[in-house]
Order: sequence, then structure tokens, then C-alpha cells
Amino acid sequence: MPAEQLSDPPAGERLPGRPRKPATDRRILDATLRLMAEHGYARMSMDHVAVLAGVSKPTIYRRYPGKIQLAMAAIVAYCADTPACETGDTRTDLLGQLNQLRHALDRPNGMGMVGTVLSEERETPRLLASFREHLVAPRRAALRGILERARDRGELRPDADLAIAATLLAGAYYAHYLGGAPFPDDWSDRVVESVLRSILRQPHESTLERGAF
Repeated sequence: MPAEQLSDPPAGERLPGRPRKPATDRRILDATLRLMAEHGYARMSMDHVAVLAGVSKPTIYRRYPGKIQLAMAAIVAYCADTPACETGDTRTDLLGQLNQLRHALDRPNGMGMVGTVLSEERETPRLLASFREHLVAPRRAALRGILERARDRGELRPDADLAIAATLLAGAYYAHYLGGAPFPDDWSDRVVESVLRSILRQPHESTLERGAF
């Protein structure tokens, strides 16, 4: 059977032989991310991954049946992160999410990996879909959730566009990075403050609402 047709056993079933080693899995995925970021998905090969990770090609194929599955697994592993703990304080929680996003993308090969999945949008759309599913969508949903709970507590204007606010918070990193300027120490605080300033309920608005009744 050709190596490309090999696949993992069903969930809960283990292949004969020695159990997998998490350190080996990590080396394979790290090598995949590095090669994707440095050379692009099209030029990444299973041979190069095997050499960089210090493993044999059969070791990789026992885990991933093909190149696309390996690349997607690497993206998922890269995006995996422990959710930021919420405190109930809107500014603190938004800062936690923004700093977590920066941590994910500031790591080695972070923005290079983003460039790779964007460049493959036409040829290999599953890569971008995986990135959106595992990093972009959860981050935006978390930001949106914090803003919705703040609105329910009466902190934000009832007519505030929370979808746009979440997009501005998440997109600020990409815009600043592409601009090429260093990130100031207080960058996250300034972004959160700027967005919140546009949607916070002003004291006089609550007074007017009470007077209307």
C-alpha cells in the first residue's frame, strides 16, 4: 500500500507496536509550521518535514495520511490555547483576549503562517478555513461575548455595533503589524480604550432613559 494511503486507526484503537510519543508529535508539527511559514505550503514536502523533525516518513504517515492533513493539524495545534479567564470586568477581559491573540501571533512563524494560509486561499482553501475555524472565529466569538455581557450589564449603548467592535479589536493587531511600527508597551490598553470609548454608555443616557418613563 502506498504511504499516502495510510491513515490513523479509529478513535480508541491503537496501532500495534510502541505507543506514540508526544515529543515526536510536537517536533513534526513544529517542523511543519516552520516550513510552511518559511517556504509556503506548496513548497513544503513530507521529506523536508521528516528531515527537520528528525523522524522517518512512515512515522509521519502513521499520524497523517497526507500533506493537507498534516498542515491542518499543525494549524490546529498552533491555534490551540488555554482560554483567557474572565473576571467580569470588561476592560480587563478584553485586554486578556487581545494579549492572548498577540501571544499566538507573536510566536516564531506566527505571521508567516498567516501569510501562507492566505496565499493558499485559491489552491488549498481548506488551510484558510481551518485557520478561521480554530483561531479567528473563537477569538471573535470570545470578544463578542465579553461585549454582549457588558451591554447586558448596562455598560454599553444599546445600539452599539458589537460585531464591528469585535472586528476592530481583533483586526488592530494585523493592521499594526503590517504597518511595520514596533508595538508600544501600552498598545493593547490603547486599542481597548479607543474601542470602548465609542460604545460605552454615557451617564446622561441612563438619566434620559429613566426620565422617559
